[in-house]
Amino acid sequence: MKILVFGASGCGKTSLAKEIAKRTNSTHLDSDDYYWKKTEIPFQEKVPPQERNQNIRRDFEKTSNVIVSGSLVNWGAAWQTAFDLAVFITLEQTERIERLKKREIERYGNQLLTNTKISETSNAFLDWAHHYDNPYFNGTTLEVHTQWIISLNCNVLRLDGKTDFHSNVEKVLFEIKKYI
Repeated sequence: MKILVFGASGCGKTSLAKEIAKRTNSTHLDSDDYYWKKTEIPFQEKVPPQERNQNIRRDFEKTSNVIVSGSLVNWGAAWQTAFDLAVFITLEQTERIERLKKREIERYGNQLLTNTKISETSNAFLDWAHHYDNPYFNGTTLEVHTQWIISLNCNVLRLDGKTDFHSNVEKVLFEIKKYI
């Protein structure tokens, strides 16, 4: 089974996808691993679109059971028909941003205070994440995701990221059983 888990940064999509992959003996692929080049300071250089698509497509096709976390909205029309199920997670902005701030501290620690490049990148990321609910922002937004859902050729399970994590896991596992 091929499943996509997507939503705004900080909604819990990667954690949910990892747990579903573990519980279903599936491969987990995170779009960030394909979108960003591996650099000393992460999330600095983007992989060219054609290259990232080739890389994720190669890994995606290696197995029949794969869970992809992350938005593939601008990765090409082929992804609109690639999944058996999509899971869309929403979470209100205040909680998302708090989760992201905590994650940035866990990821970078004191470097947020001592490394100008890391501090600037982190602040720019948090600023970008604040715009998810703004339909006029030129980037991935709730509106963009809502429109993309319409184009997906699979069922879409909508989850609230504020719901207990284990409850959301069980909801996805229940939905998966419908396809087995």
